[in-house]
Amino acid sequence: MTVTAASLIERVRALMDVLVREVIKFGAVGAVAFVVDTGVFNLLRFGVGGGGPLEHKPLSAKVASTIVAAVVAWLGNRFWTFRHRRRASAQRELVLFFFFNAVGLAIALSCLGFSHYVLDLRSALADNVSANGIGLVLGTLFRFWAYRRFVFNVELAETRDVEPEVSRPR
Repeated sequence: MTVTAASLIERVRALMDVLVREVIKFGAVGAVAFVVDTGVFNLLRFGVGGGGPLEHKPLSAKVASTIVAAVVAWLGNRFWTFRHRRRASAQRELVLFFFFNAVGLAIALSCLGFSHYVLDLRSALADNVSANGIGLVLGTLFRFWAYRRFVFNVELAETRDVEPEVSRPR
């Protein structure tokens, strides 16, 4: 095996290691956010012992629960999953993060809206399957790609195997 082929294999292996770690951490943060999202959604829709404050407003309940879960997810992803990719500007990351969460929310809302209003499936189970099952899975796949590509897309120099480029005087 040539030196170039060996170094290419090592680089691919290192990239895969980073990707696997990010997917596992993203999944753990997502699991916590899922519990928060589903819990808040069900409390708002169905309450503890009866109807919740947004019992007849499933889309409003989903928007509120997603906002709460998005804050949890942003904190977990910024300070744990993608900590090696953080930018100095937390505000920029937060704006992009919430923009892509809004797109992910639109995906979940379209699944919930279609199920609830078009298919007329209005039970607690149907609302949860469409919003927190199908919609959440599709939205999560989109968000992982978007966060990695646009929000947390700068690999910090200390995590790389190579030295950062230094500008040299001409």
